[in-house]
Amino acid sequence: MKPVLVVLTGAGISAESGLRTFRDSDGLWEGHDVYEVASPVGWNKNPQLVLDFYNVRRHDVCNAQPNAAHVGLAELEEHFDVRIITQNIDDLHERAGSTNVLHLHGEICKMRSVHDEITTVPYVNDIRLGDLAPDGGQYRPFIVWFGEAVPMIEVAAQVAAQADVFAVIGTSLNVYPAAGLTDFVSDETPKFVIDKKIPPVSGLVNVHKIEKPATEGVRELITLLTK
Repeated sequence: MKPVLVVLTGAGISAESGLRTFRDSDGLWEGHDVYEVASPVGWNKNPQLVLDFYNVRRHDVCNAQPNAAHVGLAELEEHFDVRIITQNIDDLHERAGSTNVLHLHGEICKMRSVHDEITTVPYVNDIRLGDLAPDGGQYRPFIVWFGEAVPMIEVAAQVAAQADVFAVIGTSLNVYPAAGLTDFVSDETPKFVIDKKIPPVSGLVNVHKIEKPATEGVRELITLLTK
């Protein structure tokens, strides 16, 4: 059996594919207050704004391509049972060839009814107000917004606990509950943190820091893990 490599990825791995990070230093996402476009309150206040925002995000993702970091993680499946837990809503890991990807915060290429958190359909065309699911509910992006539960977090915690090797790539480790997944990783498990600015990891032991962008950092990770 291959050793289990669990990888927690964040916005930093997709930034090199041209996708903007979720929250810029000014607290805005593409010029919007994040709570206007990524919360139930924002949806109830102005659903048209929210749909317009995510329609553009989906186009951005469709036009983006996986970068060397995504591809490198997929190639590591030759040596490891790679299980990716991502905070990202894009599908770049899958398009790069990764076969085991858990999305914590939803997927921009899927949509769901406002009445049903689980059942999804492909989000192929722009969603418009009046586009209804079979249950009569308005379609909305299959995204976990601020103020909503993270349905996959318990599954992700179980995955993290199974890691023989654990890597964190391109995430600030300050968005919870995702950041708390490191608490489920054994102290004995080797941990690699890759970021162009290493986040606070004082609470972790057995940590190897790689202060580089994701593409360069994953290249170094591959060398360290397969030499």
